[in-house]
Parts: sequence; structure tokens; C-alpha cells
Amino acid sequence: MSTAALRTTHAKAILGEELYARLADTKVLVVGSGGIGCELLKNVVLVGFGYITLLDLDTIDLSNLNRQFLFRKKDVKKSKCMVAARAAAHFNPNVKITPIHGNIKEPQFDVKWFQQFGIVLNALDNLDARRHVNKMCMAGQIPLVESGTAGYLGQVQPILKDKTECFDCVPKPTQKTFPVCTIRSTPSQPIHCIVWSKSYLMGQLFGEDEDAVGELDEAEKQGENAQEIANLRKEAQAFSAVRQALRTTNAQDSAAKMVFEKVFKTDVQNLLKMTDMWRSREPPVPLDFDAIMNGEFVFPAKQRSSGAPAVNGHSNGIKVSPSTDSLKDQRELSLKDNLSLFVSSVQRLAVRLQAGEEIISFDKDDDDTLDFVTASSNLRSYAYGITPKTRWEIKELAGNIIPAIATTNAIVAGLIVLQALNLLRGSYSSMRTTLLQFKPSVPLNAVGTCPPSPGCGICRDTYIPVACDPSRTLLGDIVKAALGEEHAGREVSVYEDKRVLSDPDWDDNNARTLQSLNITRGKFLNIVDEDEERATISLALSSLPADHQPDALPFILPDPLPKPPRKVKPPAPTPATPPRSSLKRSAPPSDDEIEPSSKRIKSSGAFSQSPSKKRRLEEDGLVLLESANETLNDDVIIID
Repeated sequence: MSTAALRTTHAKAILGEELYARLADTKVLVVGSGGIGCELLKNVVLVGFGYITLLDLDTIDLSNLNRQFLFRKKDVKKSKCMVAARAAAHFNPNVKITPIHGNIKEPQFDVKWFQQFGIVLNALDNLDARRHVNKMCMAGQIPLVESGTAGYLGQVQPILKDKTECFDCVPKPTQKTFPVCTIRSTPSQPIHCIVWSKSYLMGQLFGEDEDAVGELDEAEKQGENAQEIANLRKEAQAFSAVRQALRTTNAQDSAAKMVFEKVFKTDVQNLLKMTDMWRSREPPVPLDFDAIMNGEFVFPAKQRSSGAPAVNGHSNGIKVSPSTDSLKDQRELSLKDNLSLFVSSVQRLAVRLQAGEEIISFDKDDDDTLDFVTASSNLRSYAYGITPKTRWEIKELAGNIIPAIATTNAIVAGLIVLQALNLLRGSYSSMRTTLLQFKPSVPLNAVGTCPPSPGCGICRDTYIPVACDPSRTLLGDIVKAALGEEHAGREVSVYEDKRVLSDPDWDDNNARTLQSLNITRGKFLNIVDEDEERATISLALSSLPADHQPDALPFILPDPLPKPPRKVKPPAPTPATPPRSSLKRSAPPSDDEIEPSSKRIKSSGAFSQSPSKKRRLEEDGLVLLESANETLNDDVIIID
């Protein structure tokens, strides 16, 4: 038997001839080629999918090599999807793999582009991108298998519009945020210093030239300390000279010291003038550049007695000797070590700015930015009496990293393919949402899929694909055409993402083109019924076909036009039912105690009544005779 035949024998035996033949003609989109993506690509190639498109924006980092087995050390800094496609092609020469190095949210990857695929497999670690792919699959009616891992935990969810809940049916927890004044003026935890260094200081020095006015305005509206906010405004304006020095040739040596003096000395001294702020908390300590470099800087006695962090390799006068066996990133850095790292990282970043980089953002895999965040956050921790962190710990916290486990990725990738096969063969009753959990006795938990959430703002919309020329299409025209004659008179509001474009009382934009409103290919127009009787109509925009006539309408709608269903209104709450009163008649009031009557023995006469009827008559004070000859010795009134 040939090698090619051996390669497919087991897959055919397990899947069956019919399904295996379908896979060879199925186009599958794999989004992501990282930890899950490498394992998943290997699986879909070996199972026999004929046409695979692999899309990823990321490049290979040295830290990826321990679990992303398709990459080698020589591939570092290269495109993940390009290298992965080349490596996986050797597993099955009959498979065609098309790698695309790009962002899945780019406009050319619109709904029409998604609809060429028979199924989409997600292997992403980015919440925003996962939501985007989910929406595209809902709009294009494309089966999707969603997945994710977090350490030893993992999950796989098959998604099919109108049959299962989508990724957005269940609300996702929002990322934790911190008050502006806590981050900028009164940190009390290492994470406060890391967020300050990554999100504030990094942007002020190497990002866009902004003074965070909008952020401070919002904080002021929310009632944060007005005096602190006014001080922060002055602080933001003072960065202009420092930014200029970083971008001036041959000034990077002095720029590092200028940044340090501004941030860790002058700003701290200004904060100390606000005495009210430090009545109930320990004040920070201004740092001195030259004293630290010369090994002469000493913290105040009060901070040392309260357990201050190590200073120049000393803690409370005791020498701290870093272990020679410790890895570089896990070594504890002294105050002087952090200052040296700060100067070095600022100089390296300044050289990059002078070489033409306009904006430098934090990236956990960028050594220059990671060194800067490590050093600056630790220096701030020293100033505020907070325990500093190692470079490795800061990388995890700043990069929101959850350690990746290769075995978890492999298990999840296998489960993705199993659910994909259920979707393709139409075995919807066999689909399962599978959870990989931290329970040795039950490591896998498979539960049936849930129906769509009636209130979901993604999968409950009515999607209409629209090919259009945004430069010629007017907002009012396309909305009127999408509503159709049946719903032409309805009052609607029109949105693009979170922007309001028109409503029943404001239609100024109806005469403007979509392009003038920055609504182009790949975006969605949402038409919302103001009476909340019909579902939202979502127009998915794509480009006109190449053979579209110039004098024809600038947009093409499907025929027949999908009709938005009526919204299912929740049932009115049921009023509380009053307690049911007893049907028994209460006994008449009497001063005499009534003796219980003895049981009567049923005679063999022809006339008889049911016990229940007889009992009711007795309760009414009547005695029912069993026969006409029966006599009573009691004092009774005989009724004819």
C-alpha cells in the first residue's frame, strides 16, 4: 500500500467514505496559529480537510517555542502563519494551505469573504477578535467552533445561528480597571505601579502627544478629588520638554536622567505638598538619581522599620545575595539595578524614536518596552514602599499572561475537530460544549448546547448582506430600501457600532454618503425599531462586483429581502394567587359540646349513597336513612 493510501486509511475508517470525501472539498478558515492554532492546524491537515486558510497577525517569539511545535529557533521574528503553513504542508501533501499574515478585523475580510468557507475554527486569545469573528459568522450563517484555554482549563463551543447560543449570548466579564487617582497618585499594590508604567508613563514618553485631558475630565465628572486632578493636569503638561529631549539626537544620555528627575523626584515632591492626601496613608519618598547610583541612598527610618523593600541590595541593613542559580528574569533587582535598567531601556527606546518610529507601545515580547515597564514600575514601588516584582512577574501581570500548557492546547484542538465534524455532518443533537476542568476525577465535562438567548444583540439580529459603493450610496436611500415597502412607515434609529447616525427626530445624515460618514466595506449598519416590535436589521457592507454597471443603483440587496421577525415580549408577571379558602362549611356556633356520632353499619338494603355525599348531609344536620323501614330513636325532625 502506498504512503498516500496509508495516510488516509484510518481517517476513512473512522469518518466513513461519505464524510471523508466531503472534507476534501470543504474550505475551512483557521483563525490564529499560536498555542491552540499549531495543534489545530496539524489536526485538520491529518483529518483530510482539502482547503485550509490560516490567518494570523502575530510573529514568532522565543517564548513560543516550548509549546508551539511547528516553529524553530531560526523562525523567531517571522510570521507565525507563514511558518506554520510551510511546516504543516509536509504532513499531507494533498492539502492546500493558504497563509494570510493580517488582522482578521481588516475591512477586506468582510462577510462576503467569510461566506466562501464551509466552517470557521477559532484559535484566538483576544476577546475583541473573538467577538468580531462570532459576529461575522452570525451575519454569514457560517458554522463556528469557538475555543480558549487558561492554564489547565479549556473550553470548546460549537456555534450555529438560530440553533445554539453564540459567543456573545453569555456576557463576558470586563477587565478590571482602577481609579485614575489611585494609579497616578496613591498606588498601594504592585499592579497599580505596573498599570501606571504601562498605560500612563509609556504613553506620555513614547506614545502620542496627549495630555490625557479626556481621561481627567471623565474622572472629574465621576467626583474624584478635584485637587488631585488639577495637579495631574499640570503634571501632564510638564512632559513636553522631556518628550522633546527623547527625540533629539545625542540627547538620550541626559534624557534618561531628566525623565527620572521629573517622574520620581519632582512629581513626588509636588504630591507631598498636598498634606491632606497623606493624613491616613504613608507618604511616598522622592528618589535621588546620583545617590542611588553612588550607593548612598537611604530610606527614612520610619519606612525602613515598617519593612521597606531592598535598597541597593540591602533590606533593613542585611545584604541580599541573588542566587546564582536563578534565571535572569526571575532575579530580584535592587534599587540600583532597577535604575540602571531604567537608564538603559530609555536610551534604547530614544534611539528607536530618533530612527523614525513615531509611536512605541508596550509589547510583552519587546525587550525594550518590557525592560522600561519593569524598571519604572519597580522604582515607583520603592518610592511608595511597595514590594517590587521580578521581570518575569511583571511580564505576566503587564501582558495579562496566563501560563500556557501544551497538553491543554492539544486536548482542546482535538475537541475542536470533533465538534467541527458534528457540524459538517449535521449531527446537531450530538454537539456538545466541552469544558476541560481542574478535576482529576472528571477532567472533561460535556454539556448539551443551549438555545440562543432571546435578548442577544448579535445572533438575534436579522442580517442582510449589502454590496454597495459607499461613495455613491446615501444613508437614507439604503435604510429605506432595507426596510422595504412593508415597514417603510416604521420609526427607526440607525447606528454604526456605538455611533448614532439618525433617529426619528434627527435625519440630517440621511442625505450624506456612507463614505462621508466613514462607513465602508466590512462595517455594519444597524436599523433599530423604535417601537421595539421588530428585531434589529443589521446591514453587512461589502464591495460591488467588478461587472456592476456604473449607471445602476449604487447598492445591491438580496431578493427576496429578509424580514425581521417580531420580538418575543417577555410574559407579564403572574399576580400572586390568594390562598384558596376551604370548601367545607364551618360548624354552627354552639355552647353545647357535640358528641361524635358512632359509625353506622351499612345495611344490605337496595338504597345506598356514597360516603362523601352522606357525610356532607350529616354536616348539614340531616340524616339519610338507608331504607324506608329504618327507624330512629334520637330526637329528630322528620321532613317529608
